[in-house]
This record gives sequence, structure tokens and C-alpha cells, in this order.
Amino acid sequence: MSESGRKPSMLCISTYEKGQAFLREAASLACDVTLLTVDKLAEGDWPKDVLAGFHTMPENLTPEQVQHFVTRFATHWPIDRVVALDEFDLEAAALLREHLRLPGMGQTATRFFRDKLAMRIAARAAGIAVPDFIGVSNHDDVWYFLNHTQGPWLLKPRWSASAIGIKKVEQPNDVWPFLEQLGDAATDHLLECFVPGDIFHVEGISWGGEVLFAAPHKYGQPPMQTMHQGGVFTTRTLDRDSDDATALRRIHAAILAALGMRNGVTHSEFIKAHADGKFYFLETAARVGGAYIAEVVEYASGLNPWAEWARIEVAALLGEEYILPRLRKDYAGSVICLARQEEPDTSAYDAPEIVSRLHKHHHAGLIVRSESPERVQGLLEEYGARFLDDFYARMDAGQADLVETGVRD
Repeated sequence: MSESGRKPSMLCISTYEKGQAFLREAASLACDVTLLTVDKLAEGDWPKDVLAGFHTMPENLTPEQVQHFVTRFATHWPIDRVVALDEFDLEAAALLREHLRLPGMGQTATRFFRDKLAMRIAARAAGIAVPDFIGVSNHDDVWYFLNHTQGPWLLKPRWSASAIGIKKVEQPNDVWPFLEQLGDAATDHLLECFVPGDIFHVEGISWGGEVLFAAPHKYGQPPMQTMHQGGVFTTRTLDRDSDDATALRRIHAAILAALGMRNGVTHSEFIKAHADGKFYFLETAARVGGAYIAEVVEYASGLNPWAEWARIEVAALLGEEYILPRLRKDYAGSVICLARQEEPDTSAYDAPEIVSRLHKHHHAGLIVRSESPERVQGLLEEYGARFLDDFYARMDAGQADLVETGVRD
């Protein structure tokens, strides 16, 4: 209870339909939880039965506009903590914390988990391997970079999630038309050398600046390839005793320390270069991984990242200690794609390791679990090939906001 005798209150912001497990867990821990989402999601699958408040706002508000919207209803409803459930709401949450003087990551700390240029500079300063990169604010520096590094290059938005908005550039002179087209928005991008390799991700939980949980996974094909060229999205838990898993846990801990993560969940991506076999840091986010990665983590470990994130936020709010739950040591993986059929029938997929089937219009998806990482890998390879024939439908990258798989990962 607060000094006034009321229950502690938490404002959660999400402009994407996600985080239901977080909301339920936080509400179960003696918190008044209010959700702020956008008007078009007013009738979404939200657990309104446990919420103390529910508000909607127009889409595409700036963080400053969100601040004004929140402070209007905050005059009658106290706020003790602000949590952004989706990556695109992190700036608004940080601004609110600064304005209302609430604990948690402010604007500077948040940039290290949103701004791809900021996180790369911090990683390089800490001695962590990253692909060669440069900001594009000065054209002389860009020209020098293009003529002293090996192409192709990727022009990346500094603020987008996953592979959204990335452009691949084959020749140095091809960069300039893109920058000219972007105009004043050009400096919201960075230029990075394209490193061919396999993409991995680590789902993390931190408390008090210590990484308590780090689960390395490997994508079947890079998310950027899935988004721009199409295909089936897969990911799987790595063998915990493998050299790759050991190396990933090491670089994952180093990057979170370099970026200043204290309490919360993270989704971090790395590439293992084909050329030298080294891991390079790509990006991290202070959120739960999308594309049903949270469910894969839960089936493998017994730990639900959304619920644990809620427990962390409530523990920090109440000044209590967070304790990681007992973990299971199974392996899990997912195979998901956009489907031609409105309601795909996956009943022909009948391996006993299948533990979940995706029920979403025009999507086919399965999650498998086994005590053997090799069995999980084999099933994903088999099912991924079959999904291409049985279900797969192509969607243009410009329509990617309609799809969860491989885009909001």
C-alpha cells in the first residue's frame, strides 16, 4: 500500500495487441493496472476483467502528445510506474517517467535499447564486436566509409524494430539517392556493412544489473530475409552446452552491461559471420521477443517472459526482491508462416512433440518441445519445408505491419 493507503498503480502502454500475460500477472500481485492502447484496438483481446482502468488514444501520437493525453487522466488516477509493452512505445514511456519523475529508464537510458546507432557506439566502446557502421549525418564521413569498407551495405532506420525499413545497397553510389529521398529523415538512419551469417537471439532477464536468465536461440533464416524475400519463420532453443550457446551467453552479458540494463527483460540479436565464425552484436530491445518467441521460451524452460517481466516491475515498485523461478531444461521451437487459407488445417502434422497450434486468421504455426535439441531442429526443418507447400503465402514487405511472424520478433 502507498502512504495514502491505496494500492500501488501501474500504467501500461501498448499500441500493439500483446502483453496480456503481463497485465494479468501484474494485476494478480496487488497492483492497480491501467492499460493505454490505441482506438483501433479498443475491442482487442485485453483482460479487461482484471484492469483497474482502460483508455484508448488516436494512433501515431508523438511522445509529447501521449504525455499530454496521460497527464489529463492522471489528475484523477495516480501513476506510480509506467511500462511500455511494445518497443514503439518506449520513448513515450521514458518521457512520462521524466515528466512525472517516476523510477525506471529515462530518455537517455532508453535510447540504448531503441536507437541502433547509440547501442552500436556503446558496444564498440566496450570492446564488443559489431559490424562496421557509421551514422549518416556527415556526407564526407559516409563517402570515406563507403570507400574503405567492403559492400554490400545496409541502410537501417535507427528506431524501427527488427527488419522494418532496412534497405540493402550493392554499390557505393546507390546510397546517395536513398539519402536524398529521405531528406531530413536521413540522419534517423545508419549505414552498416552487411555480414553474411546465421542469426541468433538471446532472451534475457536482468535484476540489479545481473543477468539471471539468458536463453540462446537460433533463427532458421534471418528475419530480414523472411520479411523481404518471404519464407517460413522458425526459431529454436540452442543446445545449452554447445559452444555457440556458451559464446552467446558471454557476449549477451557483456552487451547488457555496456548498455546499462538494470531490471527487466531483453530480446537481443547476434550474427555468427560465415567469414570468420565470430559472433557480432546486431541489436537489443528492452521488451519480450515477439513472433511467439515468448511461448517457445515458456515451453522450453517453464518461464513465461511476460509474467516474469510483470513480477520484476511489481517487485521494483514495492521495493521487494525478485527471485527467478525454478527452470525446466527442455528444448522448443516454432514454425510459422502467413497462410493462403483463412483457417489453415495443421492436423496432418501429428508429431507427439507438438505442444501448441497457432489459431490466427491466415497464419499457420506450431510449437514443438522435446528433451532433445536435435529432435526439435529436425522437426523444424521437416515442417518448415512442408509449410512452404501446404500453407505459405507471400506478403509484400510494405504490408508487414499486418503480420506478427518474423517482423515483430
